[in-house]
Amino acid sequence: ENRIMARCGGRSLISSLLLLLVALLTISPSHGFVKTEKKIKSASFLSPKLVMNPGSVANPFLFDIDFPRGHIGIKGFDAEVVDQDDNPVPLHQTYLHHWVVQPYYVRKGFKLSQRDMPRNHGFSRHLGSKPDYILVRNGGLCRNTVRHFFGLGSETRKTSTRVPDPYAIEIDNPEETPDGYEFKWLLNIHAIDTRGVVDKSGCTECRCDLYNVTIDEYGRAIKPDYKGGLYCCYDKTQCLLRNGFDSVEEKTRTLYLKYTVRWVDWDSSVVPAKVYILDVTDSWEPSHGSTGDSQEHFCHVEYEVKPCKTNGDGCVDVKKKSLMMPFNGYIVYGAAHQHAGGIGAALYREDGEGICTSMPKYGNGDEPGNEAGYIVGMSSCYPDEPVKVTYGETLTLEFNYSSAVGHTGVMGLFYILVAQQLPEQESSLPALFQAHTKSVSFLSFLAAMVVVVAVVVLIAAVVYRRQKREDGYQSLST
Repeated sequence: ENRIMARCGGRSLISSLLLLLVALLTISPSHGFVKTEKKIKSASFLSPKLVMNPGSVANPFLFDIDFPRGHIGIKGFDAEVVDQDDNPVPLHQTYLHHWVVQPYYVRKGFKLSQRDMPRNHGFSRHLGSKPDYILVRNGGLCRNTVRHFFGLGSETRKTSTRVPDPYAIEIDNPEETPDGYEFKWLLNIHAIDTRGVVDKSGCTECRCDLYNVTIDEYGRAIKPDYKGGLYCCYDKTQCLLRNGFDSVEEKTRTLYLKYTVRWVDWDSSVVPAKVYILDVTDSWEPSHGSTGDSQEHFCHVEYEVKPCKTNGDGCVDVKKKSLMMPFNGYIVYGAAHQHAGGIGAALYREDGEGICTSMPKYGNGDEPGNEAGYIVGMSSCYPDEPVKVTYGETLTLEFNYSSAVGHTGVMGLFYILVAQQLPEQESSLPALFQAHTKSVSFLSFLAAMVVVVAVVVLIAAVVYRRQKREDGYQSLST
């Protein structure tokens, strides 16, 4: 009986020791030297209010908006239109043509206003020429117009803007702030109230005849062959309403852009990624001596899709553009921006090798995020392995729209995030220990684990030998 108890006790001891070893190996060591998902902070903000009436257009530039402060890494930026009770507003009531955010430096004590913002195609132009404020631009290529860091349109609710680990978009590095300046953010919202209008899709595509405009917001004549686009639906213009649907006081509503920012505090474990926006309307053409520098590019931002001559679903407008890349780096994220009628976009190498395909998601209901006939999301690309791109390499953009009917003011923008470097090479150790083999604390932890394993093995061997002797067996070594 004692022998059985001793044997059971020995086995129990071995089991306990093995359980202890497993527990020790599954506990993450403290002080953060084992990489886990970084603690992501999140906060939601409301833009200054937009006062909208049926058929009205708001396209303000709003300065010094609420935003997380300090040296941070942006991990995502999401937005949607809400009413004064924080209820989401559907696209068939207020169409979100686009929203864009961009950081800037402003001289301390100087306050920017709407009139300080020259615009072209609804986007900022020639900013930074004054010493009072300096725009912080994305990586390129469209320096004349598309300079923002984040921006989407009707697809905003169901398009992922998540920046994958361990990457983030570095913001407000104090070493880069010019003396005497402060770091701030501006927001541009372009919203169109389509309640009671004659033609909802025509209003959202900014058809000039529905807005009854012949001059742009600066008083310049609009060319007769310009059928629709941003020149015709600028701030405070009005889309044609149905007879009897007058813009009365009760129909006035107050709306906001509600935006949610996700970020991490910046430290050495975060790998920086830059925003690059490519435009299929870019005028750049390869030429002898071309460097692909941003000064060689002019982006028209929008274009017209003309209806095909034969009816049917097979009518597709295909627009392609090949562009020289101005960086060495690794693409870690990609997503396209299209308007209604869009049927997909792609980014690929000269040999046809695909890098990213971004497809639209159309709604089929009435509720916000599922509005029938509207693009409510674009698929995003998260490559399993970052896609290496070399300086001077040519990549091709392709944007496809249905041309069964015509479309005015459509866009073909491709957003990519590019890391200039990859994280440190991971070792062949288990995932718990990957990318931390150079850490002193990790080495200490690993050494401790080796000692624990050795002790457990030694105790187990002693117990095992004792059991064998008690059972009448002798070791071969005796």
